[in-house]
Amino acid sequence: MQQIPVVVLSGFLGSGKTTLLNHLLRSARGTRIGVMVNDFGSIEIDAMTVAGQVGSTVSLGNGCLCCAVDASELDTYLEALTRPSAHLDVIVIEASGLAEPQELVRMVLASDNQRIVYGGLVQVVDAAEFDATRARHPGTDRHLAIADLVVVNKADRVDPEELRRVHTVVAGLADRAAVIDAAYGRVDPELLFDRAARRDDDGIEGQLSFDDLREDEHHAHPHAEYETLSFTAGDPLHPRRLLDFLDSRAEGLYRIKGFVDFGDADPANRYAVHAVGRFLRFYPEPWPAEEQRLTQLVLIGSGIEPDALRTSLDGCRVTGPHDAPEEHSMWGVLRFVPDEGEPDEVP
Repeated sequence: MQQIPVVVLSGFLGSGKTTLLNHLLRSARGTRIGVMVNDFGSIEIDAMTVAGQVGSTVSLGNGCLCCAVDASELDTYLEALTRPSAHLDVIVIEASGLAEPQELVRMVLASDNQRIVYGGLVQVVDAAEFDATRARHPGTDRHLAIADLVVVNKADRVDPEELRRVHTVVAGLADRAAVIDAAYGRVDPELLFDRAARRDDDGIEGQLSFDDLREDEHHAHPHAEYETLSFTAGDPLHPRRLLDFLDSRAEGLYRIKGFVDFGDADPANRYAVHAVGRFLRFYPEPWPAEEQRLTQLVLIGSGIEPDALRTSLDGCRVTGPHDAPEEHSMWGVLRFVPDEGEPDEVP
């Protein structure tokens, strides 16, 4: 069963959360996004107004659905949005500007819904009002410390020197999180979730629309601030060394996804890996018939050093019979394989 990532989008009032969310919806291009708004009052989403009443549901078109919910009913709406008939690819929860994001994260991780997986906490910061926000809201530093990705928004409203200062302070407060700068909430959706293949009624790839062309022209490369590393290995990886790599993953390394071959440590299965921020999960599944046994990983982050990461991953390879994993080497990996009905936890 393909699990649906649930991304929590947080930030104080006026930081640009809704602008970023609107950008994701406009950039979806076939990706079906479910939106949950944890707020009261009216909020404009993609030219539609959602009344901030618990239980209200509005269709946004393009396969998007928006619910205005109370945090206590989060699981009820997750159940509704993850029904197979909804065909959603990702769910974004926009937290209230005065919410405690860790409470929403805790509820997502504690959910017994087997159709979801935690997709990370994205904290939005107003670059122009950062110092004033910290003064008014002492919780700012605490929220940044638990974020998986921080977007320093409204970068166009401050001069380059001030932006560098704010970015540096934020990066220090955000511990190991990835930190990127943005204007008008324009972040590449690939940072947050995998784009779904475009689905036309006839099953054939459709032509680019004018919206697609305008999107490509406007910000084909919205950031030079994050890097993507693809890693493929024909040799199995050593479970213990890979866990050491994941436990000490580089600052700014936001997402890791792909499949791992552990060779003789578990010859029957390959392991899908899903890591976002501090969150890590492995999902074993039988090797597809006649498929070449490879480890294939994609790493995404801000300020990472791809060459150093590749060297570290190369060091996880099993180099021969003399390097065979010890008898209990898979125990560490199995700690991050969820048991049925077990709530997720951040390691």
